[in-house]
Amino acid sequence: MKKKGSHFQTLFRRFLPRLHYPGAVRAIAHRLGRLVWKILHDGVRYVEQGQETTPQAKKRRAQRLTQARRKLSYSVALTPIVPDPARA
Repeated sequence: MKKKGSHFQTLFRRFLPRLHYPGAVRAIAHRLGRLVWKILHDGVRYVEQGQETTPQAKKRRAQRLTQARRKLSYSVALTPIVPDPARA
């Protein structure tokens, strides 16, 4: 949960306001324990997904940020950034 950009850090930050520090640590420990059991019991591979696990999560985050800026009386237009093929 201390590694920047990890899925568990995101969960910890989400649990922190509700459960306070000790409860959030316990919740993350419980999730890690379940994950280790799943890896050992079923032999699945763990792949760290990072903060935004899916394209839908990225879209929801953009919508929330847009809505927050509109509440502050800013005009917002979302335009996707197209990567420049010459720089790749």
